[in-house]
Amino acid sequence: MFSIILNVIGSLFHFYVAHRLHRIPLVRKAVPARAWWIGAVTLWLFYLWGVHLGDEAIDWRWYPGQFAMTWLGILFLMTLCLLAADLLTGFGLWWRARAPRFLAVGAAAGILVSAFAIFQAVRAPAVSEYEVALKNLPANLDGMVLVAVTDLHLGAQRRSGWMAGRVAQINALKPDAVLMVGDQVENEPLGEPELAGVLRGLRAPRGVWAVTGNHEFYGDAETTIAEFAAGGVRWLRNERVELAPGLVLAGIDDIGRDMRGGGDYLGGLETVMPDDSKAATILLCHIPATRIVEGAAARGVGLMLSGHTHGGQIWPFNFLVQRRFPRYMGDYRVGDMALVVSRGAGGWGPRMRLWQPGEIVKLTLRAAR
Repeated sequence: MFSIILNVIGSLFHFYVAHRLHRIPLVRKAVPARAWWIGAVTLWLFYLWGVHLGDEAIDWRWYPGQFAMTWLGILFLMTLCLLAADLLTGFGLWWRARAPRFLAVGAAAGILVSAFAIFQAVRAPAVSEYEVALKNLPANLDGMVLVAVTDLHLGAQRRSGWMAGRVAQINALKPDAVLMVGDQVENEPLGEPELAGVLRGLRAPRGVWAVTGNHEFYGDAETTIAEFAAGGVRWLRNERVELAPGLVLAGIDDIGRDMRGGGDYLGGLETVMPDDSKAATILLCHIPATRIVEGAAARGVGLMLSGHTHGGQIWPFNFLVQRRFPRYMGDYRVGDMALVVSRGAGGWGPRMRLWQPGEIVKLTLRAAR
């Protein structure tokens, strides 16, 4: 069903963009109509092929699949820019002489915006820093540094080599602990022997911890968990541990499956936080669902870390994401609890980010006064 939706939307975008581009005099003069449309149809068929193959988890098929997703993102941004030009001229009904020029400006804008979106996606994630006053934090832990990384989406676009770069970024922040907050993989396990060695390169005296996200369960979750465990990552699956004397770290297994099925997804929270905590507590939960956020605050959690939203990833989807998850990016206060929702270090779908660059989060804990 998802592929069918992509096929329909992508096809509409594709032929709208192809039609409007060929209305630009410079393009029409350079490329005869017959050659233009043969090329447009050929590219469209390759896009459809890529969408189909992108559903599979076979290495050689990832490249056309990833091309298809990025092409869809480019088509979306091109459509926005060309449509703005068309609306300005009433699709050529007024300012008839200037309409082709407006289309050319719209096309140039679409190309530039798409290029910038690809640049934002392929460059190294930025580091966002927060100081968090954590209630009940022992004074001797004031200044503890945690690094949170979410939505790596290792797989088709990002492999062990890319992860090695993130390990270097994380180590440069000198964390006491590293927290992976879900969607470590795109779908299937990465399947690269090098991954374990890369993960073992993380330097954090209080450990590397992880919770699952929805994408782990789109593939073979148990194998993914084993791959990361081989690299020294310890998973919290509706569990809690003492990260340091007086500081508790709790992690909830992915709630996405229960949310999609309309089930009760508070069970993990109730397991790790059976009552109001009197210890300083940090909660990892991939999806910042409102009921989980408010339930965690009510049960005494001092800091909750989430991801999942990607900050919308490509403008203007951030507005749609915010309707689903009101606390969708950045830091929030919910009662006495701090909530930090990361945009994620990687990304899903198109290798593009527009105005929402990837990030790694550095957190410095402070004893609340």
